[in-house]
Amino acid sequence: MSLKVAPVNGTHIHYSQSGPKNGPVLVFANSLGTDLRIWDDVVDALSSKFNIVTYDKRGHGLSGIGDAPYDVALHANDLIGLLDYLGLDQVIICGLSVGGLIAQKVTEMVPNRVRGLILCDTAAKLGDYDSWNTRIEAIKADGIASMGDAIMERWLSPTFRKERVLETAMYRDMLVRTTVEGYIGTCIALRDGDLRDAAAKIAVPTLCICGSEDLATPPDVVRATADMIPNAEFELIDGVGHLPCIETPELLTRLIDRFTKEKNLV
Repeated sequence: MSLKVAPVNGTHIHYSQSGPKNGPVLVFANSLGTDLRIWDDVVDALSSKFNIVTYDKRGHGLSGIGDAPYDVALHANDLIGLLDYLGLDQVIICGLSVGGLIAQKVTEMVPNRVRGLILCDTAAKLGDYDSWNTRIEAIKADGIASMGDAIMERWLSPTFRKERVLETAMYRDMLVRTTVEGYIGTCIALRDGDLRDAAAKIAVPTLCICGSEDLATPPDVVRATADMIPNAEFELIDGVGHLPCIETPELLTRLIDRFTKEKNLV
């Protein structure tokens, strides 16, 4: 797997591409406060059949910050710009949390380019105005680290945090090393993003997935979005938090593999 950079929308987007170039294109979009490495185990399992693209959204990982504040359309245009740069047209998008919101927005903006959606621990509307403002003000005052432990409780199940202490610490480091500008910019995008009207117009095969222990986007929130999207399927992963790609990559891989086969996307 080689790591690369693309000029997109006035900034630079760090991405990785692996798998057969003539395979069906599968794009992974990350959650808030993470980078493309959260997908590594899933990518390893699927890269024999898919042309896989992972990337750091602006303000995260090794991508540029660009101009803040952000909105969901800006993040979506970044992904569209990356696909343009890579010469990729027909894609399947797997988005986690804000990555799922980005995936839905790309589908709204360029529906002819999206073949299928896998929406992990996400919704058409994430959180409410006041809760995002509270988080934004806390981070402005005290930094991301001040919320690090609380966010780990929302990201990872109690079992994972207890049994995999070092990995939990590593993912906390990933979170707190995110730029404040990029994190707050994306919080603003989440605060203001609302795709509930657009969800009913999604016309591609869609699979919604949620961990039963997800405190960030609880199962009922994810299921409600699945109910908005015509013919969407819903899968609950028992005992897992907000990041199934980290806690149960093997199971997530199987769900993606089965869904793409059943919907003739491979």
